[in-house]
Amino acid sequence: METTPHNPTRRRLLAGSAGALAAAGLGAPTLARAADAPAKPAAAAAKALPPYAAWKDADSVIVHSANTIETKRSAFGDGVITPSRQLYVRNNLPPPDPSILDDRDAWKVEIAGVKQPRTLTVGELKTLGVESIATVLQCSGNGRGYFPHKPSGTPWQVGAAGCVMWTGIPIRTLVEYLGGVEGAPAYMTGTGGETLPEGLDPKSLMVERSVPREAMQDALLAWEMNGEPLSLAHGGPLRLIVPGYTGVNNVKYIKRLAFTADQSPAKIQQTGYRLTPMDAKPDPSQPSVWAMDPKSWITGPGADGQAVKAGRAVVRGVAFGGMNAVKKVDVSIDGGKTWKQAALIGPDLGKYAWRQFALPVELSAGQHMLISRVEDTQGNVQVEKRSDNAPGYVNSSWRDHALTVNVT
Repeated sequence: METTPHNPTRRRLLAGSAGALAAAGLGAPTLARAADAPAKPAAAAAKALPPYAAWKDADSVIVHSANTIETKRSAFGDGVITPSRQLYVRNNLPPPDPSILDDRDAWKVEIAGVKQPRTLTVGELKTLGVESIATVLQCSGNGRGYFPHKPSGTPWQVGAAGCVMWTGIPIRTLVEYLGGVEGAPAYMTGTGGETLPEGLDPKSLMVERSVPREAMQDALLAWEMNGEPLSLAHGGPLRLIVPGYTGVNNVKYIKRLAFTADQSPAKIQQTGYRLTPMDAKPDPSQPSVWAMDPKSWITGPGADGQAVKAGRAVVRGVAFGGMNAVKKVDVSIDGGKTWKQAALIGPDLGKYAWRQFALPVELSAGQHMLISRVEDTQGNVQVEKRSDNAPGYVNSSWRDHALTVNVT
Protein backbone atom coordinates (compact mmCIF):
# COMPACT_ATOMS: atom_id res chain seq x y z
CA MET A 1 0.00 0.00 0.00
CA GLU A 2 1.12 3.55 -0.69
CA THR A 3 1.90 5.59 2.38
CA THR A 4 0.68 9.16 2.65
CA PRO A 5 3.56 11.67 2.43
CA HIS A 6 4.14 13.90 5.42
CA ASN A 7 2.27 17.19 5.57
CA PRO A 8 4.94 19.89 5.05
CA THR A 9 4.40 23.17 6.86
CA ARG A 10 2.48 25.50 4.58
CA ARG A 11 4.30 28.74 4.11
CA ARG A 12 2.77 32.19 4.59
CA LEU A 13 3.78 35.38 2.87
CA LEU A 14 4.33 38.80 4.44
CA ALA A 15 3.34 41.63 2.11
CA GLY A 16 5.40 44.54 3.51
CA SER A 17 4.55 46.71 6.51
CA ALA A 18 0.85 46.83 5.55
CA GLY A 19 0.46 43.37 7.09
CA ALA A 20 0.36 39.68 6.29
CA LEU A 21 -1.21 38.15 3.19
CA ALA A 22 -2.15 34.50 3.28
CA ALA A 23 -0.36 32.44 0.65
CA ALA A 24 -2.60 29.39 0.92
CA GLY A 25 -4.99 28.70 -1.98
CA LEU A 26 -8.66 29.59 -1.57
CA GLY A 27 -11.12 26.75 -1.24
CA ALA A 28 -14.39 26.54 -3.14
CA PRO A 29 -16.69 29.37 -1.95
CA THR A 30 -19.67 28.58 0.25
CA LEU A 31 -22.85 30.54 -0.42
CA ALA A 32 -24.47 31.86 2.74
CA ARG A 33 -28.12 32.98 2.74
CA ALA A 34 -29.80 35.40 5.14
CA ALA A 35 -33.21 34.38 6.46
CA ASP A 36 -34.98 37.12 4.54
CA ALA A 37 -32.94 36.84 1.33
CA PRO A 38 -34.12 34.99 -1.78
CA ALA A 39 -32.58 31.60 -2.40
CA LYS A 40 -29.54 31.54 -4.69
CA PRO A 41 -28.36 28.67 -6.88
CA ALA A 42 -25.72 26.51 -5.24
CA ALA A 43 -22.11 26.96 -6.36
CA ALA A 44 -20.65 24.19 -8.46
CA ALA A 45 -18.91 21.70 -6.21
CA ALA A 46 -15.16 21.36 -6.62
CA LYS A 47 -14.03 18.05 -8.07
CA ALA A 48 -12.71 15.59 -5.53
CA LEU A 49 -9.10 14.45 -5.54
CA PRO A 50 -8.65 11.00 -7.09
CA PRO A 51 -7.80 8.18 -4.62
CA TYR A 52 -4.14 7.94 -5.67
CA ALA A 53 -3.70 11.66 -4.87
CA ALA A 54 -6.16 11.94 -1.98
CA TRP A 55 -3.31 13.06 0.30
CA LYS A 56 -2.92 16.32 -1.64
CA ASP A 57 -3.96 19.61 -0.01
CA ALA A 58 -7.39 20.18 -1.56
CA ASP A 59 -7.35 23.89 -0.69
CA SER A 60 -4.14 24.44 -2.68
CA VAL A 61 -5.07 22.73 -5.93
CA ILE A 62 -7.60 22.72 -8.76
CA VAL A 63 -8.78 19.26 -9.83
CA HIS A 64 -9.41 19.35 -13.57
CA SER A 65 -9.73 15.58 -13.92
CA ALA A 66 -8.48 12.37 -12.31
CA ASN A 67 -5.21 12.78 -14.21
CA THR A 68 -4.80 16.58 -14.16
CA ILE A 69 -4.41 18.51 -10.90
CA GLU A 70 -3.14 22.12 -10.86
CA THR A 71 -1.49 24.16 -8.10
CA LYS A 72 -3.29 27.43 -7.40
CA ARG A 73 -1.30 30.58 -8.18
CA SER A 74 -1.62 31.70 -4.56
CA ALA A 75 -0.33 28.40 -3.16
CA PHE A 76 3.32 28.50 -4.26
CA GLY A 77 4.48 30.28 -1.10
CA ASP A 78 7.88 31.80 -0.39
CA GLY A 79 9.94 28.61 -0.13
CA VAL A 80 11.96 27.42 -3.12
CA ILE A 81 10.79 23.80 -2.93
CA THR A 82 7.14 23.12 -3.77
CA PRO A 83 5.62 20.92 -1.03
CA SER A 84 4.53 17.53 -2.37
CA ARG A 85 0.96 18.07 -1.14
CA GLN A 86 0.66 21.15 -3.36
CA LEU A 87 2.53 19.93 -6.45
CA TYR A 88 0.59 19.49 -9.68
CA VAL A 89 -0.16 16.10 -11.23
CA ARG A 90 -0.31 15.20 -14.93
CA ASN A 91 -0.65 11.62 -16.14
CA ASN A 92 -0.93 10.57 -19.79
CA LEU A 93 -2.36 7.23 -18.64
CA PRO A 94 -3.99 6.13 -15.37
CA PRO A 95 -1.31 5.22 -12.82
CA PRO A 96 -0.47 1.56 -12.16
CA ASP A 97 -1.94 -0.34 -9.25
CA PRO A 98 -0.65 0.94 -5.87
CA SER A 99 0.68 -2.54 -5.15
CA ILE A 100 3.82 -1.66 -7.15
CA LEU A 101 4.88 0.29 -4.05
CA ASP A 102 4.54 -2.67 -1.70
CA ASP A 103 8.20 -3.56 -2.30
CA ARG A 104 9.83 -0.51 -3.85
CA ASP A 105 13.31 -1.99 -3.97
CA ALA A 106 12.04 -4.90 -6.07
CA TRP A 107 10.98 -2.68 -9.01
CA LYS A 108 13.06 -3.55 -12.07
CA VAL A 109 14.40 -1.34 -14.84
CA GLU A 110 16.07 -2.63 -18.00
CA ILE A 111 19.12 -0.70 -19.20
CA ALA A 112 19.80 -1.15 -22.94
CA GLY A 113 22.11 0.40 -25.51
CA VAL A 114 25.11 0.09 -23.18
CA LYS A 115 28.08 -2.27 -23.45
CA GLN A 116 26.89 -4.41 -20.55
CA PRO A 117 23.06 -4.32 -20.73
CA ARG A 118 21.31 -5.44 -17.57
CA THR A 119 18.05 -5.39 -15.68
CA LEU A 120 18.52 -3.91 -12.22
CA THR A 121 16.25 -3.54 -9.22
CA VAL A 122 15.84 -0.26 -7.36
CA GLY A 123 17.59 -1.94 -4.45
CA GLU A 124 20.62 -2.63 -6.67
CA LEU A 125 20.57 0.93 -8.06
CA LYS A 126 20.86 2.26 -4.50
CA THR A 127 24.19 0.44 -4.09
CA LEU A 128 25.74 2.08 -7.17
CA GLY A 129 25.48 5.78 -6.39
CA VAL A 130 23.24 8.58 -5.19
CA GLU A 131 22.82 12.26 -5.90
CA SER A 132 20.21 14.96 -5.29
CA ILE A 133 19.22 17.71 -7.70
CA ALA A 134 16.57 20.43 -7.63
CA THR A 135 14.67 20.95 -10.87
CA VAL A 136 11.64 22.77 -12.17
CA LEU A 137 9.02 20.21 -13.16
CA GLN A 138 6.62 21.81 -15.64
CA CYS A 139 3.94 20.28 -17.87
CA SER A 140 4.46 21.04 -21.56
CA GLY A 141 0.98 22.61 -21.61
CA ASN A 142 1.45 24.95 -18.64
CA GLY A 143 -0.05 28.28 -19.78
CA ARG A 144 -2.32 26.62 -22.35
CA GLY A 145 -5.33 28.37 -20.82
CA TYR A 146 -4.04 31.69 -22.19
CA PHE A 147 -4.06 30.66 -25.87
CA PRO A 148 -6.99 32.48 -27.53
CA HIS A 149 -7.79 29.58 -29.89
CA LYS A 150 -8.63 27.40 -26.88
CA PRO A 151 -6.68 24.27 -27.82
CA SER A 152 -7.89 20.90 -26.64
CA GLY A 153 -6.35 19.63 -23.43
CA THR A 154 -6.28 20.91 -19.88
CA PRO A 155 -6.51 24.74 -19.73
CA TRP A 156 -3.58 25.09 -17.33
CA GLN A 157 -2.70 28.60 -16.20
CA VAL A 158 0.47 28.80 -14.07
CA GLY A 159 -0.02 25.82 -11.77
CA ALA A 160 1.24 22.88 -13.83
CA ALA A 161 4.71 23.47 -12.44
CA GLY A 162 6.76 23.22 -9.28
CA CYS A 163 10.32 23.11 -8.00
CA VAL A 164 11.25 19.69 -6.68
CA MET A 165 14.24 18.04 -5.01
CA TRP A 166 14.93 14.61 -6.52
CA THR A 167 17.23 11.90 -5.18
CA GLY A 168 18.47 8.90 -7.13
CA ILE A 169 21.32 7.58 -9.21
CA PRO A 170 22.88 9.79 -11.90
CA ILE A 171 22.45 8.25 -15.36
CA ARG A 172 26.10 8.99 -16.15
CA THR A 173 27.14 6.91 -13.10
CA LEU A 174 24.89 4.06 -14.14
CA VAL A 175 26.17 4.12 -17.72
CA GLU A 176 29.78 4.12 -16.54
CA TYR A 177 29.04 1.10 -14.32
CA LEU A 178 27.65 -0.72 -17.35
CA GLY A 179 30.70 -0.03 -19.50
CA GLY A 180 29.51 3.08 -21.33
CA VAL A 181 27.09 3.49 -24.21
CA GLU A 182 27.28 1.16 -27.17
CA GLY A 183 28.28 2.97 -30.35
CA ALA A 184 27.09 6.55 -30.86
CA PRO A 185 23.34 6.63 -30.14
CA ALA A 186 21.63 9.98 -30.66
CA TYR A 187 18.91 9.58 -28.05
CA MET A 188 18.11 8.47 -24.52
CA THR A 189 14.71 6.77 -24.45
CA GLY A 190 12.62 6.07 -21.35
CA THR A 191 9.63 3.71 -21.24
CA GLY A 192 6.91 3.99 -18.61
CA GLY A 193 5.42 1.06 -16.75
CA GLU A 194 1.71 1.89 -16.94
CA THR A 195 -0.68 -1.00 -17.66
CA LEU A 196 -1.82 -0.89 -21.29
CA PRO A 197 -5.25 -2.13 -22.45
CA GLU A 198 -5.20 -5.43 -24.31
CA GLY A 199 -6.07 -5.60 -27.99
CA LEU A 200 -4.58 -2.22 -28.92
CA ASP A 201 -1.28 -1.35 -30.55
CA PRO A 202 1.02 -0.53 -27.61
CA LYS A 203 2.74 2.19 -29.63
CA SER A 204 -0.55 4.10 -29.80
CA LEU A 205 -0.78 4.46 -26.01
CA MET A 206 2.53 3.74 -24.30
CA VAL A 207 4.42 6.54 -22.59
CA GLU A 208 7.85 6.34 -24.18
CA ARG A 209 9.89 9.47 -24.77
CA SER A 210 13.25 10.10 -26.42
CA VAL A 211 15.47 13.10 -25.65
CA PRO A 212 18.89 14.05 -27.04
CA ARG A 213 21.59 11.80 -25.62
CA GLU A 214 23.50 14.70 -24.03
CA ALA A 215 20.63 15.11 -21.56
CA MET A 216 21.99 12.07 -19.71
CA GLN A 217 24.77 14.17 -18.16
CA ASP A 218 22.44 15.68 -15.54
CA ALA A 219 19.64 13.09 -15.60
CA LEU A 220 18.65 10.79 -12.71
CA LEU A 221 16.71 7.66 -12.03
CA ALA A 222 14.96 8.98 -8.93
CA TRP A 223 13.34 7.04 -6.10
CA GLU A 224 12.84 9.94 -3.72
CA MET A 225 11.13 13.35 -4.00
CA ASN A 226 11.44 16.17 -1.46
CA GLY A 227 13.08 13.79 1.01
CA GLU A 228 10.35 11.13 0.86
CA PRO A 229 9.86 7.91 -1.11
CA LEU A 230 8.40 8.76 -4.51
CA SER A 231 4.59 8.57 -4.42
CA LEU A 232 2.48 6.81 -7.03
CA ALA A 233 1.07 10.17 -8.12
CA HIS A 234 4.55 11.36 -9.04
CA GLY A 235 5.95 8.22 -10.65
CA GLY A 236 7.01 5.96 -7.79
CA PRO A 237 8.77 3.70 -7.21
CA LEU A 238 11.17 4.98 -9.93
CA ARG A 239 11.09 7.94 -12.29
CA LEU A 240 13.37 9.32 -14.98
CA ILE A 241 14.31 12.94 -14.28
CA VAL A 242 15.65 15.01 -17.18
CA PRO A 243 16.55 18.48 -15.82
CA GLY A 244 15.56 21.42 -18.00
CA TYR A 245 13.10 19.36 -20.07
CA THR A 246 9.30 19.53 -19.87
CA GLY A 247 7.41 17.09 -17.67
CA VAL A 248 6.43 14.52 -20.30
CA ASN A 249 10.11 13.70 -20.83
CA ASN A 250 10.48 12.85 -17.12
CA VAL A 251 8.98 9.38 -17.56
CA LYS A 252 7.08 7.93 -14.59
CA TYR A 253 7.20 4.29 -13.44
CA ILE A 254 10.20 3.82 -15.67
CA LYS A 255 10.79 0.18 -16.64
CA ARG A 256 13.29 0.60 -19.49
CA LEU A 257 16.05 3.10 -20.23
CA ALA A 258 17.73 2.70 -23.61
CA PHE A 259 20.26 4.57 -25.71
CA THR A 260 18.89 4.49 -29.23
CA ALA A 261 19.82 5.58 -32.74
CA ASP A 262 16.29 6.81 -33.43
CA GLN A 263 13.48 8.43 -31.52
CA SER A 264 10.81 6.17 -30.06
CA PRO A 265 8.20 4.90 -32.55
CA ALA A 266 5.47 5.53 -29.97
CA LYS A 267 2.71 7.96 -30.93
CA ILE A 268 3.51 10.19 -27.95
CA GLN A 269 6.94 10.77 -29.50
CA GLN A 270 6.19 10.74 -33.22
CA THR A 271 3.14 13.00 -33.34
CA GLY A 272 2.34 13.83 -29.72
CA TYR A 273 4.10 16.74 -28.01
CA ARG A 274 5.14 18.41 -31.26
CA LEU A 275 5.07 22.15 -31.89
CA THR A 276 2.45 21.81 -34.59
CA PRO A 277 1.63 24.98 -36.56
CA MET A 278 -1.91 26.31 -36.43
CA ASP A 279 -4.29 24.44 -38.77
CA ALA A 280 -1.69 21.73 -39.42
CA LYS A 281 -1.58 18.06 -38.44
CA PRO A 282 1.09 16.71 -36.05
CA ASP A 283 4.12 15.42 -37.90
CA PRO A 284 7.47 13.89 -36.80
CA SER A 285 9.30 16.63 -38.70
CA GLN A 286 7.93 19.29 -36.34
CA PRO A 287 10.00 20.31 -33.30
CA SER A 288 9.58 18.01 -30.31
CA VAL A 289 8.64 19.53 -26.96
CA TRP A 290 11.92 19.16 -25.12
CA ALA A 291 13.85 21.95 -23.34
CA MET A 292 12.04 24.67 -21.41
CA ASP A 293 12.40 28.40 -22.08
CA PRO A 294 13.01 31.17 -19.52
CA LYS A 295 9.76 31.86 -17.70
CA SER A 296 8.38 33.62 -14.63
CA TRP A 297 5.10 34.73 -13.12
CA ILE A 298 3.74 36.72 -10.20
CA THR A 299 2.33 34.74 -7.27
CA GLY A 300 1.09 37.69 -5.21
CA PRO A 301 -0.35 39.87 -3.96
CA GLY A 302 -3.87 39.46 -5.29
CA ALA A 303 -3.67 35.93 -6.69
CA ASP A 304 -6.89 33.88 -6.79
CA GLY A 305 -9.01 36.84 -5.74
CA GLN A 306 -7.13 37.73 -2.56
CA ALA A 307 -7.88 41.26 -1.35
CA VAL A 308 -5.20 43.91 -1.90
CA LYS A 309 -5.22 47.18 0.04
CA ALA A 310 -3.62 50.37 -1.16
CA GLY A 311 -0.20 51.16 0.25
CA ARG A 312 2.97 49.21 0.80
CA ALA A 313 3.11 45.70 -0.68
CA VAL A 314 5.66 43.17 -1.86
CA VAL A 315 5.27 41.77 -5.36
CA ARG A 316 6.48 38.16 -5.32
CA GLY A 317 6.88 35.35 -7.80
CA VAL A 318 8.95 32.52 -9.26
CA ALA A 319 11.38 32.50 -12.19
CA PHE A 320 13.51 29.92 -13.98
CA GLY A 321 15.80 29.79 -16.98
CA GLY A 322 14.91 26.36 -18.34
CA MET A 323 18.37 25.11 -19.31
CA ASN A 324 20.29 27.96 -17.65
CA ALA A 325 20.42 29.71 -14.30
CA VAL A 326 18.48 32.88 -13.55
CA LYS A 327 20.46 36.11 -13.87
CA LYS A 328 17.79 38.66 -12.92
CA VAL A 329 14.06 39.34 -12.78
CA ASP A 330 12.36 42.64 -13.63
CA VAL A 331 8.90 43.53 -12.37
CA SER A 332 6.29 45.96 -13.69
CA ILE A 333 3.17 47.14 -11.83
CA ASP A 334 1.83 49.15 -14.78
CA GLY A 335 1.35 46.52 -17.46
CA GLY A 336 4.89 46.60 -18.82
CA LYS A 337 5.32 50.36 -19.27
CA THR A 338 8.08 50.62 -16.66
CA TRP A 339 10.26 47.99 -14.98
CA LYS A 340 12.30 47.64 -11.80
CA GLN A 341 14.72 44.87 -10.90
CA ALA A 342 13.51 42.57 -8.13
CA ALA A 343 15.67 40.89 -5.50
CA LEU A 344 16.29 37.16 -5.78
CA ILE A 345 15.42 35.64 -2.42
CA GLY A 346 16.09 32.32 -0.74
CA PRO A 347 18.77 29.75 -1.53
CA ASP A 348 20.16 29.15 -5.00
CA LEU A 349 19.61 25.42 -5.57
CA GLY A 350 21.29 25.25 -8.96
CA LYS A 351 20.61 26.22 -12.53
CA TYR A 352 17.65 23.88 -13.00
CA ALA A 353 15.76 25.12 -9.92
CA TRP A 354 13.65 28.22 -9.89
CA ARG A 355 14.46 31.39 -7.98
CA GLN A 356 11.93 33.34 -6.00
CA PHE A 357 11.91 37.10 -6.29
CA ALA A 358 10.44 40.04 -4.40
CA LEU A 359 10.04 43.78 -5.02
CA PRO A 360 8.59 46.23 -2.45
CA VAL A 361 6.17 48.63 -4.14
CA GLU A 362 3.52 51.24 -3.39
CA LEU A 363 0.15 50.29 -4.85
CA SER A 364 -2.41 53.07 -5.28
CA ALA A 365 -6.13 52.37 -5.37
CA GLY A 366 -7.34 51.12 -8.72
CA GLN A 367 -6.44 48.37 -11.15
CA HIS A 368 -2.83 47.25 -11.61
CA MET A 369 -1.34 44.72 -14.02
CA LEU A 370 1.58 42.98 -12.29
CA ILE A 371 4.15 41.40 -14.61
CA SER A 372 7.53 39.70 -14.25
CA ARG A 373 10.23 39.08 -16.86
CA VAL A 374 13.26 36.84 -16.31
CA GLU A 375 16.67 36.87 -17.97
CA ASP A 376 18.97 33.83 -17.78
CA THR A 377 22.76 33.79 -17.45
CA GLN A 378 23.17 33.36 -21.22
CA GLY A 379 21.26 36.55 -21.97
CA ASN A 380 18.00 34.87 -23.00
CA VAL A 381 15.02 37.01 -21.95
CA GLN A 382 11.50 35.76 -21.34
CA VAL A 383 9.41 36.52 -24.41
CA GLU A 384 6.54 39.00 -24.41
CA LYS A 385 4.39 37.09 -26.87
CA ARG A 386 3.55 33.40 -26.99
CA SER A 387 4.59 31.19 -29.90
CA ASP A 388 1.23 30.07 -31.25
CA ASN A 389 0.92 26.36 -31.91
CA ALA A 390 -2.10 24.11 -32.32
CA PRO A 391 -1.74 22.02 -29.11
CA GLY A 392 -0.95 25.03 -26.88
CA TYR A 393 2.50 23.99 -25.69
CA VAL A 394 5.40 25.90 -24.05
CA ASN A 395 3.66 29.23 -23.43
CA SER A 396 6.33 31.40 -21.80
CA SER A 397 4.80 34.80 -22.61
CA TRP A 398 5.20 37.33 -19.80
CA ARG A 399 2.18 39.25 -21.05
CA ASP A 400 -0.07 36.19 -20.96
CA HIS A 401 1.03 35.39 -17.42
CA ALA A 402 0.36 38.89 -16.04
CA LEU A 403 -1.72 39.19 -12.87
CA THR A 404 -4.36 41.93 -12.86
CA VAL A 405 -5.38 43.05 -9.35
CA ASN A 406 -7.92 45.53 -8.04
CA VAL A 407 -6.48 47.57 -5.19
CA THR A 408 -8.87 49.16 -2.68
